Amino acid sequence: MACFLVPAAVAVVTTVCARWIPEKYHIGWLNVMLWSVVGALAVEHFWSGEVVPWFPFLTAMATPGDTSVMLNEMATIGGAMLICTVAIWAILVLVYGKYAEVSKSGSAA
Repeated sequence: MACFLVPAAVAVVTTVCARWIPEKYHIGWLNVMLWSVVGALAVEHFWSGEVVPWFPFLTAMATPGDTSVMLNEMATIGGAMLICTVAIWAILVLVYGKYAEVSKSGSAA
């Protein structure tokens, strides 16, 4: 329903704060990953009719009973997607850091 809003919120924050985050963390990679997830899910939700171009934009918000289901989905599914995306990014940064370290020490010899 609205699970893509959780990574979207983090993507907005990381995009705004990117200039203050050191380059070694490759925050640009995380931004690309998050915005890709948000874009793909927004298209999918629009395609399935869960997101509409008129107010309230999310069909789950049309009735008060569906709002609690939507918030639960945001917390569980959206949170899980965010955690997985950040975990993959962290692994990529760690592996790249190790590879760059080995590459520097190998070229110096």
